[in-house]
Amino acid sequence: MTLSGERFSSRVGSSLIYENETNEGVADKYLYRTAITRLDVPQSDAVKLHDLIDAWHAGCAIATDYAWGRTTSRRAIQSATYDTIREETGLKSEHAILVCHRVAEALSSLEERRTQGQRVSKPSFRSPTVAYDGRTMTLFEDWQVSLTTLESRAHCDLVLPADSDGFQYRYLADDAWSLTESTLTYRDERFYLHLGFRRLRPEPETPEHETVLGVDLGIEQLAVTSTGRFFSGREFTHEQREAIERQRELQLTGTRSAYRTIGQVRARSQRYGRDYLHRVANGIIEEAMTHDCSAIAFEDLTGIRSRLPNATVVHRWAFRTLLTFVQYRAKTRGLVVETIDPHYTSQRCSRTDCGHTDSDNRLSRDEFRCQSCGYELNADYNAAKNIAIKYVRRGHTSSRRTGVSQCALASGTLSLDGYTDRSVTD
Repeated sequence: MTLSGERFSSRVGSSLIYENETNEGVADKYLYRTAITRLDVPQSDAVKLHDLIDAWHAGCAIATDYAWGRTTSRRAIQSATYDTIREETGLKSEHAILVCHRVAEALSSLEERRTQGQRVSKPSFRSPTVAYDGRTMTLFEDWQVSLTTLESRAHCDLVLPADSDGFQYRYLADDAWSLTESTLTYRDERFYLHLGFRRLRPEPETPEHETVLGVDLGIEQLAVTSTGRFFSGREFTHEQREAIERQRELQLTGTRSAYRTIGQVRARSQRYGRDYLHRVANGIIEEAMTHDCSAIAFEDLTGIRSRLPNATVVHRWAFRTLLTFVQYRAKTRGLVVETIDPHYTSQRCSRTDCGHTDSDNRLSRDEFRCQSCGYELNADYNAAKNIAIKYVRRGHTSSRRTGVSQCALASGTLSLDGYTDRSVTD
């Protein structure tokens, strides 16, 4: 197995071999995966890793204070802050460089959001995590890792499943996957290593008749597909509201202990939310693969606040995060994920021999009945079908030829070139 990433050096002997990578812009050539593995950490090494996390936070603060409002360049940040980070935090050379890179990535992401009109604020790095690469981590063939700290290296065993079919072995035991930049994190009084892997992206196949899966986003139903699969948002909304209410109660208490607990509640809520959205994203990908889709169409999230006035900040975060998760997974399966203009998708009749558009068609949050043809179905399902149909039509009529010629529905597929819509019985 190999480990590759920026500024990675070669290692030989009993350890696994690491590749060098210096070219930027190669990310599109690769597929990326992460395998989370618990570490068996001796107590003496645990102290070293906790000290390293504290020093990492201090280093990120130094780099951020310099770069905020000034630059997002890795080279500029490293040149200006490297010596100060080394002197004030005790971080080794490689970790000081990784700090500069991590801060540059965060600021670049914020700058992109700012240019899109979103409000941004100066980032703070408080999560108990540290980045590792080929110079700071060595993975041996007996599944032990050697990790750089502020002092001597920490030596820990990976806690892997007894079953050789365990998730981590898909990447550890497959030479097609190379180990890349990884992340150490501490949660629930245990250390975990988020092992990063990559492999060359396979050439996409172009099927003769490509199919699109439409996805509508909402509050009661977090996501609904054009194939009629519903992902409820009730549990997600309930958990997030409970967490927000708990934080408000703690803020009123005002004690130091309460503020520490607020951080724990917020972190737990974020972990739950991301886990829930990961499961929904997996379900959407599964639905696309089951129906032999080559593309997934979401509604454009621009202006989602006006279209869904009842959506909270948490819901809007959930929609953006879910889209990101689906895009990430879709790449590894050769699926295209795009967004389309959602205007009138909730008011338009999805029967292709009708298409009547009227605000009165949507009787309630859940009910849709066409005032022209009488077609009745769930309102979110109707919108999901319209999103898929709109994506197909866009490919037919614009210069952006998508190659998609049909929509995936609960009843089968729908072609816009003379197909009889069986979905009227859905």
